[in-house]
Amino acid sequence: MTNYIIRRIIQAIPLLLVISLTVFVLMNLIPGGPLAAYENNPNISAEDLMRLKKELGLDAPIHERYVNWLFAVIRGDWGISEVTRRPALIEISEKIPNTLYLSFTAFILALLISIPIGVFSAIRQYSWFDHLMTTIAFIGQAMPIFWFGLIVIIIFNVTLKSPDTGGPLLPGGGMFTIGAPFSFEDRLRHLILPASVLVFFSLGHHIRYMRAGMLDVLHQDYIRTAYAKGLHERAVLVKHAFKNAVQPLVTIIGLEIPGLFAGAVITETIFSWPGMGRLFFNSIERGDYAVMMGVLMMSATLIVLFGLITDIVYAFLDPRIRFD
Repeated sequence: MTNYIIRRIIQAIPLLLVISLTVFVLMNLIPGGPLAAYENNPNISAEDLMRLKKELGLDAPIHERYVNWLFAVIRGDWGISEVTRRPALIEISEKIPNTLYLSFTAFILALLISIPIGVFSAIRQYSWFDHLMTTIAFIGQAMPIFWFGLIVIIIFNVTLKSPDTGGPLLPGGGMFTIGAPFSFEDRLRHLILPASVLVFFSLGHHIRYMRAGMLDVLHQDYIRTAYAKGLHERAVLVKHAFKNAVQPLVTIIGLEIPGLFAGAVITETIFSWPGMGRLFFNSIERGDYAVMMGVLMMSATLIVLFGLITDIVYAFLDPRIRFD
């Protein structure tokens, strides 16, 4: 087990190097560059710009700049934010817990909802419930997340009012009420709308894959053998069918984690959630290159890490997979 984990970590290093090179090249291809704000300032002379380029190492060849940047990232020096003048690593580190809090709350809720629905839809194939859930799953997959987020805000924040206060039924943005003392209820109310959007975004995929996996397993010979032995339906479904049907879903979940982060960028921006997604969007608007590159590298690292965790979980579920 330990050797397997070490081997997977070693295999991830070349992948992260390729991602870092791609991020660096793309950032250098974006028009403007880190000195765009200074170049448009009439109070800064050409001599000052040349001095800044030399101080920041921007006058060196691109391959030399990449190597310098990569070693700086490894040392923990991710650059300085052009907006706040704070280290980019600190800016990003402060936002990671908020993004994980939102994303994994939605992730867990989506699993708790989609797995029972997918199993029951397979058991009651072609029933009204199966048709209804399949329709909802297709709508969830087809609906743009930004449009659904705006509709949710219009309904629950603008249109519907709280019967107690007369204000909005649910907060339409932020992570907590500014100026109010810490309250679990307040944090939960602010979490409901963005988490619901992410849940609906993930629900369709999970329901369909769980349903398809369960239908495939239910038609296997060992399931018919279990029924022929007189086992109760619940025992057959739980002990024999479900464990094998959930394995494809585990793989899909690992592949969907990048989509979860991508969805968080849009969701956090719409709901003003102070996470990595909103930080990334704001850094694009303001031309904050150090933060942009840092968020992309941090996201890539988290995605590779969760891919490793997914492989380990899948190996535990499927005894045919070996760690050696």
